Amino acid sequence: MSELTELAHRIGKEVIGPDAIDVDKHARFPKASIDALRKAKLLSAYVPKELGGMGVSIRDLTEICHVLGQYCSSSAMVYAMHQIQVVCIVRHGLESPAMREYLKNLVEHQYLIASVTSEVGVGGDVRSSLCALEDAGDRFKVEKNASVVSYGAEADALLLTARRTKDAPPNDQVLVLLEKKDTTMEKRGEWDTLGMRGTCSMPFLVSGTAKKDHILPLPYSEIASRTMVPFSHLVWTSLWSGIATDALRRARIFVQTEARKKLGTVPPGAIRLAEVNSMHQSLRAVIEDAIAEYERVKDNDDLLSSVRYTVRMNNLKVSVSQHIVQMVNHAMMICGIWGYKNDSKFSLGRHLRDVHGAGVMVNNDRLLGTNASLLLVHKEET
Repeated sequence: MSELTELAHRIGKEVIGPDAIDVDKHARFPKASIDALRKAKLLSAYVPKELGGMGVSIRDLTEICHVLGQYCSSSAMVYAMHQIQVVCIVRHGLESPAMREYLKNLVEHQYLIASVTSEVGVGGDVRSSLCALEDAGDRFKVEKNASVVSYGAEADALLLTARRTKDAPPNDQVLVLLEKKDTTMEKRGEWDTLGMRGTCSMPFLVSGTAKKDHILPLPYSEIASRTMVPFSHLVWTSLWSGIATDALRRARIFVQTEARKKLGTVPPGAIRLAEVNSMHQSLRAVIEDAIAEYERVKDNDDLLSSVRYTVRMNNLKVSVSQHIVQMVNHAMMICGIWGYKNDSKFSLGRHLRDVHGAGVMVNNDRLLGTNASLLLVHKEET
């Protein structure tokens, strides 16, 4: 176990886990969890050492997400979403003096960055925008009616997509950094959901301004294909598998407890436990393989933009999001009424509600529809 993994487990056991039930019950932001991650300097873990960060690998980040998911999926999702923004800035903004300076400040102050890619009126298509940057001398201004901004009220900065200019087509997008001091956010709804309740992903009308050097140099389409989309699927599936890891742990302890009550007998849930353990092992292997592949090809722009890789990463997200629901369901059947009860140490209600969010977070039907269109023109590669 690496030092980072041990650190994440310690924070999980001491802070995140004990707070998880209350975060879920009241649908509140997991402030204590994020403050603990701040104190450990984990919000800037991916920032290069030359800028003061830890310079960790993408594999390290996915492992942290997997660990955090075992204690509180909302806290893990906030951390994962923040890291997606940091990785985009690091991978596509280091040539900008303004972005380098911001990353140094992020290390010092442990800023939390949220994403604003969704928008009312585009039907869930994050590759198109209605809002556009407006010229204001050496600055720009923008207003976006965002349908979802996870932990937006708590964020110190936003990475927001918009059309390059008011005359640009919907898919000519840029990614811009808005700092809290230059941004106003008007809440347009509430966040009362089945699961992932602590992410506080409410809709906001976002209005902001910034210097033009806060526009990342590459078009958003390239940032998305090279970094944002594949990395999102890697950290999301990692934290979702963390939920399954904890569900399996609870089911295993339940079966072992039952076995000790009747020595020499095999509890009814033992066979189902073996089945879930096999599913979990296969799931982790698929995710590990995807992480290893991304680390190998992350600088190969042609491959990252290829039909084969796009379909592969979409399939990863769809497959994992489906299998974790099945796995947590099996764990609940193993634990029986004790998994069903909310006041039991084997309770799995929160786990089951949270994993159902995986299928609708970038809806699986949308991803499968994209794959269907791509496969119509895809030529099998040898």
